[in-house]
Amino acid sequence: MIGRGTRVRDDYGKLYFNILDYAGSATRLFADPEFDGEPELLDEVTIGDDGKPITGSKVQPKPEPVTPPDEPPTMIEPRDGPSASLHKYYVDGGTIQIAAQLVYELDADGKQLRVMELTDYTSEKVRKLFPNSAELRKKWADAGQRTEIILQLAERGISFDDLYKVTKQPDADPFDLLCNIAFNAPLRSRRERAERLRKEEKRFFEKYQPEARQILDELLEKYAEFGAAQFDLPDILKVPPISEHGQVTEIVAKFGGPEKLREAVGELQALLYAA
Repeated sequence: MIGRGTRVRDDYGKLYFNILDYAGSATRLFADPEFDGEPELLDEVTIGDDGKPITGSKVQPKPEPVTPPDEPPTMIEPRDGPSASLHKYYVDGGTIQIAAQLVYELDADGKQLRVMELTDYTSEKVRKLFPNSAELRKKWADAGQRTEIILQLAERGISFDDLYKVTKQPDADPFDLLCNIAFNAPLRSRRERAERLRKEEKRFFEKYQPEARQILDELLEKYAEFGAAQFDLPDILKVPPISEHGQVTEIVAKFGGPEKLREAVGELQALLYAA
């Protein structure tokens, strides 16, 4: 609807407006005099024989009276802390917060616009890419395929940062978050997955020498705190406390070479998402 939003307010710094006309029907009517009459602001110019304007004038419409508010609304950004991601605003003495984040999507023909909540939109896209959680788990456990999945979701406008905020689950493993949204699976935190692996897969750690075993445990702890991106090799080997075990070449040697290290980290990730 084109209405009060088109008015200019110099005192508020509002000197322009945008019209989002995805169907093309609203702006097309602006050129139709039968729709809303002739334009209110007219340019009257007299042109000389040489094609240059001689005189010009504008017909100004009478401005509609506008009563400004007593004082502009005040907006305060949230303070730092656990609730900082829940952007709370204070407006004229009341409080509001974002209840839902919406996604606007055109249909396959590019004509119909749908409005969906971000979680519903994510659920639909994930279920189109993967028929069930088992198929998603199989690919997510592989670091290369996991990167591809994240790129596929990003191409569809799905960000894990946004999902964490909307679901209020910043500690959830992204795989579990997707399965919870798309397949109604139980939601686990990264810490829960890490502790389950330590408890149920002791044989995996026992295959390695004590220092190599400690490095794998520190990798797992990094994941529990910050996410699966911490498995990226060799960058993570340069970050404390892992870097305290020596140079990258020294750390690699503790596993018997780069391929053995990658195999160990790959198996660690596969076991992490085995259940």
